[in-house]
Amino acid sequence: MEAIMHALQGILTVMILIAIGFVLAKCGWFEEHSEAMIARLVTQICLPAYMLVNLTTTFTHDELVSMSNGLFVPILSIFLCYFIGKSVAILIKVPRSRRGVFCSVFFTANSIFIGLPLCLALFGESGSPYVMLYYIANTLTFWTIAVHDIAQDAGFDAPLFSIGTLKAVLSPPLFGFNFGIIMVMLDWHLPGPLLTSCRYIGNMVTPLAMLFIGIAISKYRWADIHFDFELLVAMVGRFGVAPMCVFVLLPIFHLPILMSQVFVMQAAMPAMTNTSIVAKAYGGDYEYAAKLTVVSVFVAVITTPFYMWILQG
Repeated sequence: MEAIMHALQGILTVMILIAIGFVLAKCGWFEEHSEAMIARLVTQICLPAYMLVNLTTTFTHDELVSMSNGLFVPILSIFLCYFIGKSVAILIKVPRSRRGVFCSVFFTANSIFIGLPLCLALFGESGSPYVMLYYIANTLTFWTIAVHDIAQDAGFDAPLFSIGTLKAVLSPPLFGFNFGIIMVMLDWHLPGPLLTSCRYIGNMVTPLAMLFIGIAISKYRWADIHFDFELLVAMVGRFGVAPMCVFVLLPIFHLPILMSQVFVMQAAMPAMTNTSIVAKAYGGDYEYAAKLTVVSVFVAVITTPFYMWILQG
């Protein structure tokens, strides 16, 4: 019961921040470019600073070496979930024009804008490096496999690997994560004023990310969301099959408890926000992608306490 209450408090904290962003957006506080500006500020400035501070102040050389073994679990679980999602899409006859979007929602998670703040609320800062391990696997598979399939929805034969894919994968958060690892391995430390400045900037991650989600949700109309069997199956994949793929692999790799818990919660996060953006860029069914993304955010309110209860048990 204590785990459920803790999860509910974490969810409530996140939802309050999202609600503030939603209300402010409805009141006209944000201009057309505000959403993109906040997203760039979080991903290109705040997250790299946060990861740099967190890694250099939390981990030692030996702890990082032992942590690297855990990367296999998110990679294998995401690939397993992808093949299940692909098979399910064919089985339930998802239209070819949106099959890539369906599979993307099925196997990739919002590991940064929702996953990181929520895991901070549930597990504290000690869990954030494990979030980044999942983020590496999640980002790599989204910008290669998921983008390739979404492009095929619209008739494009996008390559699995390209310069654009490389730029997307080698993002500023990943750069901050890798540079932090290098500093820990070499036993380097940031000067006091720089460390404090990076900590202040990094502390902006959670509120800004939640404001971003609130602004994005404010642009959607619930009247346009039609609940059908296809949407239900996509949500079962996102919040049922994806975490179960992690559960299946955990006994094989014998990871630390906190790392295992973070991986499960990351797998049970809402759909990637970039799914609808990529669908729109290629001329695909971006409204369908937006619908699945928005619904997944609200489903997470129910599933997160459930998984916290399961993990504590």
